[in-house]
Amino acid sequence: MTQWLNEEQQRHWRAYITMAALLEERLGQELQRAHDLSLKDYEILVRLSEAPEHSIRMSELAEETQSSRSRLTHQIDRLEKLGYVRRDRCSGDNRGRLAVLTNAGMTALVEAAPTHVDGVRTHLVEQLTPEQYQSFGDASNAVAKHLASLKTQDA
Repeated sequence: MTQWLNEEQQRHWRAYITMAALLEERLGQELQRAHDLSLKDYEILVRLSEAPEHSIRMSELAEETQSSRSRLTHQIDRLEKLGYVRRDRCSGDNRGRLAVLTNAGMTALVEAAPTHVDGVRTHLVEQLTPEQYQSFGDASNAVAKHLASLKTQDA
């Protein structure tokens, strides 16, 4: 039997849905206008910049960015045309491919990072008290941990 959300739970759930959509849209618009990058493009560049040798196997990058392989391939194609990423073969595995951050990609990331960080600070961090932001982070981590454990069980 389904246990329906009460009024307060429903209000919080809908507020979250609205906030997440509006925040993602706003951060994406700011990056697009200033740097011709989508929020997903930016996330890919960040992940590659943090990876050893600035490269990640495509299948792993799809998982890290919560993208389908076909969607990631499309984004990597776009970033490759811009000169920000290149694809290399995985050593010892001719079927696997690595996404590799180029010097131009690192430059683009360094230029876009202040726009993104300023947006996150303005539209999220500064809208909450330090206590609310701490609770928001704790709640987000708890839900992410739960959902990640389900992914492992499903595999």
